[in-house]
Amino acid sequence: LEGDASGVFRGEVAGIEAGDLYRYRLDGAGPYPDPASRFQPLGVHGPSQVIDPDGFPWTDQGFRNVALDRLVLYELHVGAFTPEGTFTAARAKLPYLKDLRVTAVELMPVADFPGSRNWGYDGVALSAPARCYGTPDELRAFVNEAHRLGLAVHLDVVYNHFGPDGFYGAVFSRQYLSTARKTPWGPAVNLNGEGAAQVRRFFIENALHWIAEYHIDGLRLDATHALADDGPVPFLAELAAVVRSAPRPALLIAEDVRNLNVMLLPASEGGWGLDGVWSDDFHHQMRRSLAGDRHGYYADFSGTVEDIAQTLRQGWFFTGEFSRHYGTHRGTDPGPVSPMQCVIYLENHDRVGNQPSGERLHHQIDPAAWRAASVLLLVAPETPLLFMGQEWAASTPFLYFTDHRSELGRRIAESRERELAELRPLRRPACGEPMPDPQAPSTFEASRLDWSEAVRPVHRAALALYRRLLALRATEPAFRTSDRDSFTVRPIDRSTLLVRRQAGAEAGVLAVVRLRGAGLVDLRGLPEADAGPGRRWRLLLTTEDPEFAPQPAPPRLAAGGEILQFARPGAAVFSLAGRLGAADKAPRAQTGAPSARGLQCYTEETVPKRRVFEGRSSE
Repeated sequence: LEGDASGVFRGEVAGIEAGDLYRYRLDGAGPYPDPASRFQPLGVHGPSQVIDPDGFPWTDQGFRNVALDRLVLYELHVGAFTPEGTFTAARAKLPYLKDLRVTAVELMPVADFPGSRNWGYDGVALSAPARCYGTPDELRAFVNEAHRLGLAVHLDVVYNHFGPDGFYGAVFSRQYLSTARKTPWGPAVNLNGEGAAQVRRFFIENALHWIAEYHIDGLRLDATHALADDGPVPFLAELAAVVRSAPRPALLIAEDVRNLNVMLLPASEGGWGLDGVWSDDFHHQMRRSLAGDRHGYYADFSGTVEDIAQTLRQGWFFTGEFSRHYGTHRGTDPGPVSPMQCVIYLENHDRVGNQPSGERLHHQIDPAAWRAASVLLLVAPETPLLFMGQEWAASTPFLYFTDHRSELGRRIAESRERELAELRPLRRPACGEPMPDPQAPSTFEASRLDWSEAVRPVHRAALALYRRLLALRATEPAFRTSDRDSFTVRPIDRSTLLVRRQAGAEAGVLAVVRLRGAGLVDLRGLPEADAGPGRRWRLLLTTEDPEFAPQPAPPRLAAGGEILQFARPGAAVFSLAGRLGAADKAPRAQTGAPSARGLQCYTEETVPKRRVFEGRSSE
């Protein structure tokens, strides 16, 4: 290989074919695997393999990426998603996800890592799919099948650090890592020091690699707040500009705790040009409200319905206020940002995995409140994300697991224990139980989904609710926009929120969500509940409908539906019907004639079967 003035070494070797193994010797030392290897069939310390990037028979030429206004993300870990833990097994589940009505599958990082079990954030061969999940072509087949079904595929990538074992880039050049900056996971990546231009190029080419060679439709950029980047041109802005000009442009969505509007503004307005950002604030408000969490980062949140409503109106909660947890002011004005650019969730890999025993939200709170929270998530103006198994209230936890060499594994487990120490007052550690050993194979096995339980009554009911809500989100025009004048979120009382989504005068959705306790909710006099002259609201569902609640306690509706008496936490969802006319004078339930606000409730028995959406319908 011969070097040039920029420090890049190049060369061509004749007689190389796909499948051949290779390594590098550097000044007589080595051999070492390729830091930009396309595959590591024998592990991250073994030889790299030559892969033909153009040999896969793609059939997705007609696929069009899922736009932000139709995005419903489903996050999964390839190893824990199925019993087999492979790309091929996950591909077989794609028709299920299509039927669920999510629109994009988000894979946790698949870049190869040491060992055979890992969340993926210890990746070191950033361009090589993890060999324990399958081959490069098996990942391509997964994406190709997703596209055939109309599903986008997003991939989680980690550019803020390298894993602790197996990164050989530092052998090729000391300039990959910063000598002055650190992250919680090790040395920071050098984005601004000497040689940073080539380091930036390495990561940008990695992003383009996944987009071009694997037809990935979106990248989730891990913990971008941990990028050691204070140069004149932010790395994320440079990345966004290159990706946007690529032949296959993809969405870029960052995980970032800073609530920075500049990240989402277009470059023409001085922004960085990203498409979206994960917004933790909604999750933290909901856990404070429903699970009572108050330690660590939850200490910054009240969980009141007023603050939950404020979070959903803005997209994030902190807009410059002082954060006790971070010890500094946090956030910026969300006004220039569309709420749909904010990704919200009740569960994700971090928020479940950061529970001391990997408990999911529905493991810890009243099922009725969890159903109500699920409605709020899926009618909100933000972009929703589900974590695998959430839709059927999976009984399995999601624990932190690794497969490092013994001494490194011990140190990482101790570090993880310290990291979660501030959250330990939450649940079971109060009883003195230790954190499950991340290195134990049983910890990983406990985190695998149990697909057989999805057909059991309790789980089947949860799945039916999610399918119904996602079908509504897919078909109702009011969910196609989240301009700030197209929705309203407001508290009604100390336990209840109202969400209204609107698309012009003809399409609208109204959700009444009670998060805590029994009580009467009175919508009379609320302008947000006004259907408009000659119009009415039709009841689509409640979370206490028999198909969603194994032991239903349905809310009672009175005064034409304007008064709802909840026996426990729950939600009712209405859709805006057309103008009242002679054809609309169908028999009504005992809720009576239309009131001044135009709310009506029909039952299945009293609605003419020929009229669609005049009562509860099943998708």
